[in-house]
Amino acid sequence: MYPFIAPMADDAIQPASSEPQLIIAALVGIAIIITLITWLKVHPFFALTVGAVGVGIGAGLAPGVAVTSYTTGFGSTMGGVGVLIGLGAMFGKLLADSGGADRIVDTLIKRAGPKSLPWIMGLIGALVGLPMFFEVGLVLLIPIVILVARRSGISLIKVAIPALAGLSVMHGLVPPHPGPLVAVSTLGADLGLTLAFGILVAIPTVIIAGPIFGNIAARWVDVPVPDLFVAAKDEDEKRRRPSFAVAVGGILLPVVLMLARSIADSVAPGDEGSFKAFLDFLGTPMVALSIALVYAMVFFGRSMGRAGVQKSMASSLPDVAGILLIVGAGGGFKQVLIDTGIGTVIANAINDTGISVVLLAWVVAALIRVATGSATVATVTAAGILAPVAANLQGAEVSLLVLAIGAGSLFLSHVNDAGFWLVKEYLGTTVGQNLKTWTVMECIISVVGLGGVLILDIFV
Repeated sequence: MYPFIAPMADDAIQPASSEPQLIIAALVGIAIIITLITWLKVHPFFALTVGAVGVGIGAGLAPGVAVTSYTTGFGSTMGGVGVLIGLGAMFGKLLADSGGADRIVDTLIKRAGPKSLPWIMGLIGALVGLPMFFEVGLVLLIPIVILVARRSGISLIKVAIPALAGLSVMHGLVPPHPGPLVAVSTLGADLGLTLAFGILVAIPTVIIAGPIFGNIAARWVDVPVPDLFVAAKDEDEKRRRPSFAVAVGGILLPVVLMLARSIADSVAPGDEGSFKAFLDFLGTPMVALSIALVYAMVFFGRSMGRAGVQKSMASSLPDVAGILLIVGAGGGFKQVLIDTGIGTVIANAINDTGISVVLLAWVVAALIRVATGSATVATVTAAGILAPVAANLQGAEVSLLVLAIGAGSLFLSHVNDAGFWLVKEYLGTTVGQNLKTWTVMECIISVVGLGGVLILDIFV
């Protein structure tokens, strides 16, 4: 368990409001956040900050106490999740700058025939998406998608949809991406168990939303391959890159370490021996990602030199600065919900309805996603709302709650989502064509992901 966010001391809280006032304050606060982001185009970090403090004051906290509650949650979240996001960003940048990601792509493509190529592209998207943030992975994948479509003669949509599906599924369902990671922290889920469940759900989701839907989408939309990245391949071949085994090994290293810890905890929960303690240490998320980063510095950075490695790592952090602030603000919002007692009221209301908590988590995240256009905002906000509910659940159920929120956060990407426009411009589609392909693909990912979570919920 990773309870990064601790509640404030009891004497700092002044819950003197009625339940109706608490619920109204929560609804108004969420409405303010959505309005600021969608209508006034305010950055999600500031919108979450204003909304969180406003909820605290509206729920009856003194203004100073509301601010203290927010900053407590912000600091606690950044102290846990923020470190992991920074480490993951550095690792992903080294993988890209060293040519390791290109090596993985080239090796897999060489082994694929025309019929298997869409399936290989789905695998590439998933592998590249595992350690990288969505925007970074998208920028990396688009040249590969265009080059593959140009050289193979296969429809651009048939190649692009599987790759984008693999990338998007990993972004929404599998830590250490910011959304799932902050949900794990906020809800107190086991990271290794969530990772294992996330991969189980991700595999069929990528297959259905990727190669299978891509074949259908290619019949709906036919666009020419953009005249981009013509010389990219020749330039890449001049670069000394890590081997396929070294590149894949770096991606899988933190995954294996975290899964090993989770398995050891499940098999021998009461064991306090030195070997078990060693596995627990190696599988701690910060340690696992730190080991992976050292691996990347040594093996990915051989041809880059010390100065190249340092430059790559330094340049990775500005790209995730906005994500870090959004995640921290989400933690602050969650803490305000706890300190005002709103979270408890919501939890009691949910328990009284008899609705599946997993299904409700998906609906809440999906509604916020459609309204704001941000998967990360949807995840951190929904996790904060449902945190008190998670306190009454068992370990495996909490992990499934995280995945349900992640699946909901991907639902119905449309014109208020920056990813929608990135994909549209890179692929050269019209708005209507992008709605038929990218938007439908995101909906399939969200619904199939929810189905996978509900199936797991039956057996765990």
